[in-house]
Amino acid sequence: MNFTDYLQLFENILQDAEPKAPYSNPDYFNYTKLNWSRQQRWLKTGVINEDITAAVKNITAPQQWVIITEPWCGDAAHIVPFLHKIAALNPLITIDIQLRDTPPFLIEQYLTNGTRSIPKLIIRDQDGNDMAVWGPRPAECQVLYNRLKAEKADFERTKIELQQWYNEDKGKSLQAELLEVLAAVQKVTPA
Repeated sequence: MNFTDYLQLFENILQDAEPKAPYSNPDYFNYTKLNWSRQQRWLKTGVINEDITAAVKNITAPQQWVIITEPWCGDAAHIVPFLHKIAALNPLITIDIQLRDTPPFLIEQYLTNGTRSIPKLIIRDQDGNDMAVWGPRPAECQVLYNRLKAEKADFERTKIELQQWYNEDKGKSLQAELLEVLAAVQKVTPA
């Protein structure tokens, strides 16, 4: 699905009087509602820096950016809006959003240390060949996550500290890492 379809799916979940699993669980539903707000905030206020803008505008061959995500994913609420805004800078980039928990279960090919962690970005060339994979979160945020996990932090503390990290970072780490990914892709792409 494209980004517009993803937003519609998100809205449909939130407007459904009897949402299907996992959204029938009040915790999932409320977290999804919070993620909608986060995502909308980044769509309105997220700033794309000049370096990533220039790099994306310099892409001269079609690319497909496959994003594996889910509306309940807190990390995705902070990352997917930036990926959408960045991809929109060049009409040669198309976005294909795949849900992690729905067939064809593409995530099984892109596990992170054996886990189905999302979001994942797969950059493919015009022939459908993978050129790069990124995710599930910026490296600095992953360090924080790993530390919290090692400390056996509960879910509430983990989500609060990750939220604070994303709020302070404002998409800067994602853009810096994506810039490196795109630079590497450009070097291996035949002219």
